[in-house]
Amino acid sequence: MKYGIHIFATEDSIQPGELAQEVESRGFISLLFSEHTHIPVSFLNTDSGRDLEDYYWQTYDPFIAATLAAASTTDIKVGTGVSLILQHDPITLAKQVATIDKISNGRFVFGIGSGWIPEEMDNHGVSYRRRYKHIQEHVAAMKNIWTEDEPEFKGEFVNFSKIKAFPKPIQKPHPPLIAGGDLGPKSMDFIVRNCDGWIPYLDIPDWENIRDGIQKLHERATEIGRNPDSIALLVLALNLPNQKTIEAMEVAGIEEIVISLEAKTREEALPLLDNYAAMIK
Repeated sequence: MKYGIHIFATEDSIQPGELAQEVESRGFISLLFSEHTHIPVSFLNTDSGRDLEDYYWQTYDPFIAATLAAASTTDIKVGTGVSLILQHDPITLAKQVATIDKISNGRFVFGIGSGWIPEEMDNHGVSYRRRYKHIQEHVAAMKNIWTEDEPEFKGEFVNFSKIKAFPKPIQKPHPPLIAGGDLGPKSMDFIVRNCDGWIPYLDIPDWENIRDGIQKLHERATEIGRNPDSIALLVLALNLPNQKTIEAMEVAGIEEIVISLEAKTREEALPLLDNYAAMIK
């Protein structure tokens, strides 16, 4: 099993560059940054939003954070966990991703999702009901930009004529697309048709449901003629699972457990990293 670290980086948390160095020095293989451009006050006033942690609306831009992390290290993967890509223009987002992959020498991991707060999506002009159709076009358009010299795209949500857009990513055909998301059929279908991996959030759902979800993911991949083994499996967790669960995850094909520090300060994060590092050796 491999292990990575995740954080909601904010002005009060341990900072991206230092955290990346500390993560790399302890033998973790990745550092992922979460994203929310904002959280609507109307959502915070609902039953679903009242208990939301304040770091959700305090997060740094994850691409700038990942750039700092890449510049501060030499080996670990850096990336998003996850980027809400419908909050971005696909042309500029494709350039951001390709640029970080270039300057990191091919170490960028592109965790992606459509979002889960309808009010937040509304403020970006995105329909929650049609989010999977929308995100599929975003991904397809970015893949064209990354892989073609004169890409173009004609869709319902994304449209552009032939363009020149460089740099191209070092990783070919592009950095791995690792989807967050639930166990629903639309999520499963999006992953098997568009992505290189899946990273569910442990306990939302729980491990037993994730294990069932892996089976559904493999079945759906087989239905469309895709090799299920081509889909990398990761898990995002608030804490390191117990050994029995880790062993079960390995049997089910989980390759990496990404442990979240939430938005811990430097004083809180460093002892946690020490503890986790000692536990995974």
